[in-house]
Formats: sequence, C-alpha cells, structure tokens
Amino acid sequence: MGRGLAVALADANERVELWSRRESTGGVTDAVSGAAVVILAVPDDAIAPVAGQLAATGGIGADQVVLHLSGLLDRGALAALAPTGAGLGSFHPMQSIADPARASESWRGAAVGLEGDSRAVTQGEWLAGLLGLVPVHLPPGSKPLYHAAGVIASNYLVALAGWAQRLGESAGLSPATVLALYRPIMSGTAENLRGRAPAEALTGPVARGDVATIEAHLGALPAADRPLYAILGLEALRLAQRAGLAEEKVAAVGRVLREVLRTGA
Repeated sequence: MGRGLAVALADANERVELWSRRESTGGVTDAVSGAAVVILAVPDDAIAPVAGQLAATGGIGADQVVLHLSGLLDRGALAALAPTGAGLGSFHPMQSIADPARASESWRGAAVGLEGDSRAVTQGEWLAGLLGLVPVHLPPGSKPLYHAAGVIASNYLVALAGWAQRLGESAGLSPATVLALYRPIMSGTAENLRGRAPAEALTGPVARGDVATIEAHLGALPAADRPLYAILGLEALRLAQRAGLAEEKVAAVGRVLREVLRTGA
C-alpha cells in the first residue's frame, strides 16, 4: 500500500521520499524533515512504535501532518506525537493494491476513509483529490466496524471464490473448468452492483424464495459447509425482503436456513 501510494503521488507530480529502516542509510529525522505530510505505511502493530520513535528523535514539527494507512486504527495510534502539535489522522484507501505500479489506475474513483483532527482531514482531502479518490469522513469510533465491512467486501469475496472452486472440484469438475465457470459469474455479479444497491442486484434462489432449490443445495453440501451457506443465505434473505419478496416466502426460506444453524446439520 505504501509503495502504491508513493507511485501514485509521483504520477501526480508530487515529490515523494521513501524511508525504510531496512533499505535506508540515512536517519528517519532527515527523511521527514521539511515534509508537509508524513505517511506511516507500516503494519498496524508498528504504527505506535514508529510514532514514538519519531517523537523521540524530534523529527516532527507543529507545521506537519502525520497520517497512517490503517483501516482499523484511528488517530489514537499516533498519540506519542500529540506533544509535537502536528496534525494527526488516518488515510485508508478502500481498495486492494496487488501491484504498486498500477495504484494510480486502481485507486481512481475508489473511496478513502478519513479521520483525525481538522488539519489531518484537510490534508487527507487534498491527497484524495490528487489520487482521484472519493473522501469519506468516518465518525469517531467507527473504524473497527468500517474495516470489518471492507474485509468482507474484499478478502471474503476471494474466500468465496475459493469455496466455490473447492465445491466445484468436489462435484467432479477440473480446476480449469471450475475457474471458467465461476469467474465470469462473479465478475458479472460485481458489475450488477455498479450503480445498484445490493437488494437490487440480488438474484438466485433466495431472491426468488425458492425453498426446494435451497433444500437441494443443503442436501448436497458437506455438513461442515452448510452453516456458512445458511449464514450467507440469511443475509441474502434480508436483501430479498427489502426488495419486496413476499412475506410467506421470506418466512419459508428463513425457517429452512435457521434450522441448519439450530441443529448444525
């Protein structure tokens, strides 16, 4: 994420300097001196220690802003820098970056979660404008749930693809055939969400209230997989109800799925 951000800012004609304890021969104080914005692109559990190191070296001044990139933690992780008078906050692009060289392309149009003091948020908005990100101001205390939702939307989508692949192979299909089957439908479903609310994009047996199909799926699934199918089915059922599925069908589907969770089978 940090390297992707550096590439994207350089693409926007901003001067960027990267500093790493492993790769740099100079001190961190020299690296951050004169920088309007200092971004800590480190693992969550390293943010507070690095902030403490910056505070101890006197490298941060009151005219600077320090941001970290954690989706989970807020400005509190930078508490060691509070006595410096610097602006403190967090800047979390809600986008996965697998290839830093393509960050500029990947980030354009994505959202970025911002929180912190007023100076940090203002600086975050400026960065968002440079990168083509859409700034979203996060309420105090919201980041753990905000981040959990992001993990579900991104990482668990990949996990669902892996689950579908495993089940497809268990059905006797080759790995190549499974990928050819399920990749296009996942891409199509993501496209259905473009410009639509989830309730409007939902298709399939839960959206139709098709109890017989759901029961057939549960009968075919290994016992260990049925609870997850039921949990996701109940989430889909909430969307189907919002989209106007008849209440008797909502009740019937709900009974089948909740029975799986009640009995574990």
